[in-house]
Amino acid sequence: MEQTQNLTHDHAARLRKGAFVLIAVIAALYVLAVVYMYVNQRDLLFKPSGVLPEPSSVGLADVEVLSLPMLDGTDLTVWSAPAVAEGAPTVLFFHGQSGNLGDRADRMREILNSGFGLLAPSYRGFPGSDGVPSEAAFVADGLALYDQLIAQGQSVVLHGQSLGTGVAAAVAAQRPDAELLVLEAPFTATVDVAAERYPWLPVSLLMHDKFATRDIIGQIEVPTLIFHGTEDIVVPPHHGTALAEGSEVELFMIEGGTHNDLWSHGFWQTVEDNLSPQ
Repeated sequence: MEQTQNLTHDHAARLRKGAFVLIAVIAALYVLAVVYMYVNQRDLLFKPSGVLPEPSSVGLADVEVLSLPMLDGTDLTVWSAPAVAEGAPTVLFFHGQSGNLGDRADRMREILNSGFGLLAPSYRGFPGSDGVPSEAAFVADGLALYDQLIAQGQSVVLHGQSLGTGVAAAVAAQRPDAELLVLEAPFTATVDVAAERYPWLPVSLLMHDKFATRDIIGQIEVPTLIFHGTEDIVVPPHHGTALAEGSEVELFMIEGGTHNDLWSHGFWQTVEDNLSPQ
């Protein structure tokens, strides 16, 4: 009997030790995952790739490549073209999180075909531009580019695509004289998207670049159009709906639209209908 009790005691002790080791391993792996995500967060958020092409090679023969110094001396490459329709605004275009400007050539072609002007920066750290990506730098650069256009006597439409919606909205919040704000597949905040993708991570504590459009949308005085696809799995449509709730914006929920194909669903025609060149 005593031997049986000892065996039972030893077995229980081994189980406790095994459970402790398992918990310790899981905890260590979790800490490593958190550290990895924290250290590499900007590589996960900002994904520049490729070589910036010449505009003419992607069907934008009238677009000029400029190198513009920002307020801190960092040089950004921008694609620029003047408006050709009388009274037409210039679209200050902020692209998404990955690739480079050349990946958005089709969008820019439609903008130019409308007679509008174009100024499209390649973000810091993206092909063609110096510097390191960050929310603060993107917004500061966006404000500087906006002010340059205004100083040239141009009216400006702020257009953000995906990640760029966070930049465009932040600029609009500080520059209420813009003609129009266009948000293409926006998020409430990048930190909200990250929390949905990684519910096991304390992302609100970890993220540097939160792009919290939800916190400023109600302060924006610029007329605002939001476009979102019902089948968007990158930034689910409830983000666009949430931004529109309680705000004086116009929401266009595009049936069957995904994250990157809203232009094929008549997106730009709707923008034109809301802002025809004078």
